[in-house]
Amino acid sequence: MFVPVPDERALNVRVQSLTLAVAGLALLAPAPPPAAASRGSDVPRRPTARQQESSVSAAELLARVRDCTPVSRGRYRTDADAPATIPVCGTDDAVFWTADMDIDCDGRPGQRCNSTTDPLFSPATAFRQSDGRYLSAERLPFIVVPGVSPVWNHRDHRVGGGSVAAVVYQDRVHYAVVGDVGPREIIGEASYAAAEALGIRPDPHGGGVASGVTYIVFKDSRATPIESHASAGEVGERLARTFVAEPTAGPAAEPTAGPQAESTAEPPAGPQAEPPAESPAGPQAGGEAGADG
Repeated sequence: MFVPVPDERALNVRVQSLTLAVAGLALLAPAPPPAAASRGSDVPRRPTARQQESSVSAAELLARVRDCTPVSRGRYRTDADAPATIPVCGTDDAVFWTADMDIDCDGRPGQRCNSTTDPLFSPATAFRQSDGRYLSAERLPFIVVPGVSPVWNHRDHRVGGGSVAAVVYQDRVHYAVVGDVGPREIIGEASYAAAEALGIRPDPHGGGVASGVTYIVFKDSRATPIESHASAGEVGERLARTFVAEPTAGPAAEPTAGPQAESTAEPPAGPQAEPPAESPAGPQAGGEAGADG
């Protein structure tokens, strides 16, 4: 019986054709996507705001502080070489101002706030944590109030270390505490953590924003302890909700600086009543809670 034997040359041609076909399919296949950039890339990334922590909107708060009744006896600068244009305004429940945001990196040193990252770094803050250590600007959202001066004294308006503030920037609201005291003539400063939470560049060397930040500090409020941002958020949320629900009204009239006008009324005839006895002299009420003595 005859069995035909395949031609060896024909087999070679078929194998070569199959190889070329597979190679052609490989060329037509889509190229794989480029590898994702390394997480350790040196390409700078813009800071992103944390998730909105307030159920009270920026629009609600800004509408509540639209009108300013000044409680300061003058105005503040945003920087040393800027004109003094910023008043501190007030209601019965809060004081507020709209200014820039400079970055405060002072306090307990860390990876982002130290003498290397901030040429003007100071290892101290005006107020301390409950354990006696200074605050951490890179961990705790806090704001800075101007130093006591004839222009304004925050203590006279029931504001001190640990007082709770709502900080508003664009459509974002974040709660913070009063954590440091700055120059007597300048206003508009907050910690690295506060800036980062609002989506503002927190770099102490060139970060911050030139305008558009509103600071609302609630009178007689306090985060306990001062370093607890959870407490600041809880207190701030409650007070902010009450604040926006109240009708807009100015605070009680502030005493006017300078000599008082003399009365034109004639004193009644007859002997004058003796003035009441003065209270004995003694030490004044205790200073601001949490201050670095």
